[in-house]
Amino acid sequence: MSDTYNNIFDMIIIGGGPAGATAAMYAARADLKVGVLDKGLTTGALGTTSKIANYPGLEGEIRGAELLQTMRKQAVEFGAEFINDKAIGTDLMGDPKVVFGNLGVYNARSVIIATGSMGRNNLIKGEAEFLGRGVSYCAVCDAAFFKDKEVAVIGKSDEAVEEALYLARFARTVHFFAPGKEVNVNEEELAGLQSTKNIVVHPGTIVKEIFGVEKVAGVRFLDREADLGEESLDVDGVFVYLQGGKPITDFLQGQLEISNEGCVQVNHENQTSLPGVYAIGDVICTHVKQAVIAAGDGAIAAIAAEKWLRGKSKARVDWGK
Repeated sequence: MSDTYNNIFDMIIIGGGPAGATAAMYAARADLKVGVLDKGLTTGALGTTSKIANYPGLEGEIRGAELLQTMRKQAVEFGAEFINDKAIGTDLMGDPKVVFGNLGVYNARSVIIATGSMGRNNLIKGEAEFLGRGVSYCAVCDAAFFKDKEVAVIGKSDEAVEEALYLARFARTVHFFAPGKEVNVNEEELAGLQSTKNIVVHPGTIVKEIFGVEKVAGVRFLDREADLGEESLDVDGVFVYLQGGKPITDFLQGQLEISNEGCVQVNHENQTSLPGVYAIGDVICTHVKQAVIAAGDGAIAAIAAEKWLRGKSKARVDWGK
């Protein structure tokens, strides 16, 4: 991928869950050029849900990741482009608006924020202290600093596995700490994780502390199956990919109105405090957390954004006469 998308998207959607995928479907069907920044099927709430039995139009039970895959397939068939990247910053004031990712810079005439509420309130002991001194949230950014060293990856999602596989190209050993017994990824990624010789998987382990002096020196963890009490492992770096229940808004850098609870504020069309910028799904915290409601949010925002874009284009033509 090039460092910059030179062609401006009509719309960039940040987040590919049910809200983002539905917005992409509606916007692409309206003949807009749509890009969706997404970190993987199992990085959001729906992708990690084992069973869905109450989604309208579906009979029986289905895995959340399967339902989400179908939604994305529909959006792609209408012309939306899904980009495996993570938003780390934004400039929403200008025209075009800019979204900065780990792998590229994306320009867009409008932006829809659909990042959900999987952010974390409770950090691992030592995580904040050693951020930038051995603790990282981006293997693509920092893997080269750990060439031939021991590192730990903490998580159980698509993103965590992809980052571990990337780190394995640089590090001597990658210790993969999965909080649960199972890693919620597709079979191909799981096979890659298990077959990579310098990745050691520690299932059912909880990392309790990241320790060191001036930089990371190791982790302390608890293996719930082994019943050996707290153990220690020396590592030079720790890459954290855990999920919680806090709206993910850190990449917005204070450009939008946020409630005291950390939720993005929107009007009845899901437009934020900035024209051309919309927010949908769990990040706006206005409803119970259900996939069907998030999908409804996506449809509302996409229709509103399409009207806003068409009106803006007309205004530009009139102004130029």
